[in-house]
Amino acid sequence: MEQQFEVTLSGTDSSIDGIVEAISYPNFANAYEFKSIDGTLHLIIAKDADGQWIRLTGTEPYLSGWIDELAEKVSKA
Repeated sequence: MEQQFEVTLSGTDSSIDGIVEAISYPNFANAYEFKSIDGTLHLIIAKDADGQWIRLTGTEPYLSGWIDELAEKVSKA
């Protein structure tokens, strides 16, 4: 998998284009950071001990569906 790649997430009004990068995050082996091109959205996700994708931090508010959508795109990359 590439270290950095482009992703589009589904927003409530329009799509949100951004860049995903694999990052180091305390206590998580594989964490990914999404930053939107326009600077409006920032998410960091990782798998928990049970293998479920979770949101570690990011901007508020956010759509919970973005976690699954981003995780799916990370898994396919």
